[in-house]
Amino acid sequence: MHRRQRQFAKVFWFFFSKKNRLLLLLLLALLTPLAAQAQPDPFAGFSADGFDDVSNAATALALSGNARAEPVLKALRSRHLLAAEEGPGLFIETDAGLVDARTGAPSSVSTDDTRPVSLNNHVREAVDRALALLDLHAADPGLRAAAAQTLFDLHDPVLLGALDVVIARETIAGVKTQLEEARAAALLSSTGAIDTTQALGAIAVLRARGGLPARGLLAGITGQSPAVMDAARSAIVSIDWRLRAWSLGQDLFYGLSLSSVLLLAAMGLAITFGVMGVINMAHGELVMIGAYVTYLVQQGVLAVWPGGAGFSLVLSVPAAFLVCGAIGVGIERSLIRFLYGRPLETLLATWGLSLVLQQAVRSLFGPTNISVITPQFLSGSLQWGGLVITLNRLAIIIFAIAVMIALQAVLRRTALGLEMRAVTQNRRMAALMGIRTPRVDALTFGLGSGVAGLAGVAISQIDNVSPNLRQGYIIDSFMVVVFGGVGNLLGTLAGAVTLGLSNKVLEPAVGAVLGKIVVLVLLILFIQLRPRGMFPLRGRAVES
Repeated sequence: MHRRQRQFAKVFWFFFSKKNRLLLLLLLALLTPLAAQAQPDPFAGFSADGFDDVSNAATALALSGNARAEPVLKALRSRHLLAAEEGPGLFIETDAGLVDARTGAPSSVSTDDTRPVSLNNHVREAVDRALALLDLHAADPGLRAAAAQTLFDLHDPVLLGALDVVIARETIAGVKTQLEEARAAALLSSTGAIDTTQALGAIAVLRARGGLPARGLLAGITGQSPAVMDAARSAIVSIDWRLRAWSLGQDLFYGLSLSSVLLLAAMGLAITFGVMGVINMAHGELVMIGAYVTYLVQQGVLAVWPGGAGFSLVLSVPAAFLVCGAIGVGIERSLIRFLYGRPLETLLATWGLSLVLQQAVRSLFGPTNISVITPQFLSGSLQWGGLVITLNRLAIIIFAIAVMIALQAVLRRTALGLEMRAVTQNRRMAALMGIRTPRVDALTFGLGSGVAGLAGVAISQIDNVSPNLRQGYIIDSFMVVVFGGVGNLLGTLAGAVTLGLSNKVLEPAVGAVLGKIVVLVLLILFIQLRPRGMFPLRGRAVES
């Protein structure tokens, strides 16, 4: 034992004595280049002609931790990565010329001596995976979460090692959950046998996540132990139940969105029909004019302030109300006032007026669709579980409720509202009490037309503006008014919600056309039982 220690001491003293220190440094200098040559070049695979070689090189570069990985991968994705025709040279094409991909230094090599690095969909997928791997180390939690989602979509078993490393050091719970979901997806995508304990844990993670991608991954598990297959089938059943529930919730949201549009379109019609007994077939054209007013206001604001789309939408609300209200007063004073008590003539006259308004708009703006720009704050959507809530439709629901409350306040809290209710319940008695019924008729028609203009503002955010805009809303508006109870705003609200939800709930089961037919048949049967709707108005004139 002592002999071996003495031999080790002699060797140690030989290398670290002053006499041989210079020899040691020379030996290290000789070995360092050899060690560098032994390490694989992470850029070498990009010069190959095969797509698989380039894909593997992209993944290897991301895993290498090289500082030049991100610009090289982005250059490859944008087709700006070039390989030398001869030799291992690799370059990035920029506006200033070629730069060396390995160092970022400018290069004197001509593009004539290079060729684009091979790129196809398989390589693009590998590049996306590689960039996501780089983002896993980003300081921004949002970038890490987005990278985890990208890796979940790719679900490549090659990623397991990298995911294990980042999961172990992740401190934010939400991001860590997404990383664990990406790891579970990668693990369950393995073609070989998977450890039962790990597989059951991964299945539990995907079961908790839910959604169609997770279900697809679980359905693709084959060749595993019976316990794993049973767990996968149970998870699929659980996810299917949740998908049905979220689908129903999505249909209900779309139903509420449709209900809000019908409510806006029908409120004005309920006022004119209920108070004046006028079947206004031009009501849909007033909705159309409100949408065109929104377009004109937006064009005027954008001409002065290019970023003022949001302000133009806010300005369009009073503008559409005033313009359509003024047109409504003009229609009542020039046409409707001569036809009271003659419902058939009123229907024909307003139908002819609707054709005139359609042709006038078609002559001014053309027959093609016009798009109104949606403001930034109404773009996008909110995700809540499996429910996608689009911001523009959510805003229309809130807007319809606000208009409903404001209209109720006008009818209940103002002198005009009191006179309108008096005329609705008993026109002759109201006239004997000194109420000027012609003035009430004009203002009522103007108010209903103004509300139709507000409906046009809302519809312009979810539909194209065209001269044929009224066709999708006028019939449904009359259905809502008749079903809810003529002249009753609360009945209009109930009718809009009922018809909107019924349409959207029936559509997935029987189709859009058959669903509307079913709703129409049920409405006819209901009107046979209750001719005055769900919430009929009360009054001597009404009941007589």
